[in-house]
Amino acid sequence: MAMAKWRTEFRQWEKSPGNPVCEVDLEVDDLLHRRLSALVPDAGWLSEETVDNADRLSQSRLWVVDPIDGTRDYVRGRPGWAVSIALVEDGQPLIGVLDAPARGEIWRAELGKGATRNGAPIRTGDRIIFAGARVPTDSLPRVDSDLVAVDRPNSIALRIAMVAAGEADLVATLRWGYEWDIAAAVLIASEAGASVSDAFGQPLFFNTPSAQAFGVLATTPGIHAAAIDRLADRAKTLAVR
Repeated sequence: MAMAKWRTEFRQWEKSPGNPVCEVDLEVDDLLHRRLSALVPDAGWLSEETVDNADRLSQSRLWVVDPIDGTRDYVRGRPGWAVSIALVEDGQPLIGVLDAPARGEIWRAELGKGATRNGAPIRTGDRIIFAGARVPTDSLPRVDSDLVAVDRPNSIALRIAMVAAGEADLVATLRWGYEWDIAAAVLIASEAGASVSDAFGQPLFFNTPSAQAFGVLATTPGIHAAAIDRLADRAKTLAVR
């Protein structure tokens, strides 16, 4: 559905300054809600494009969905977007899927069974030296000039998936972000052997009351501790609401 309407005419607007949405987001959300709820009727629902319902907190299983992660790329006709779906149980993702049709990619993971892209197993890289780590970004601040910028899709989920596939070594955000942005990608990266945490190095937990976590950090295992150290002061400052 999303691919059929990509690079066509559709309504778009901003939910808040710098936060775009389009009618396709809502249409895909409705389709997924109907189909996924039919698959697992007892599962709750958390999606960027559905008004949150606190009833989900009492349910052990939960669909966590971003109908189009990377809407900014979608509306601009760029390929860096994906449909992100995770099934969470007791706070942890069991199944994760990223469908990125504009890139010809389908990423999948199941807890304890590894991760794939287009059916082929993927594995994170083996970098152990922090300097020179590849980061999907448009630019690097001076303090991080020892890192290497690589291509950056707008979708944070796809950037995390790049770490899973060994195409990047480090993805980090230093802001309060929503669970639907990362739930599927976190499982894909973890199952590919990456180290994944919040910005402070703490485990991520899903289906929280706020549906938010402060940052996400996905790296090769060998540089995770160094990344936490590098970001520590910035994280402490920026985490204050």
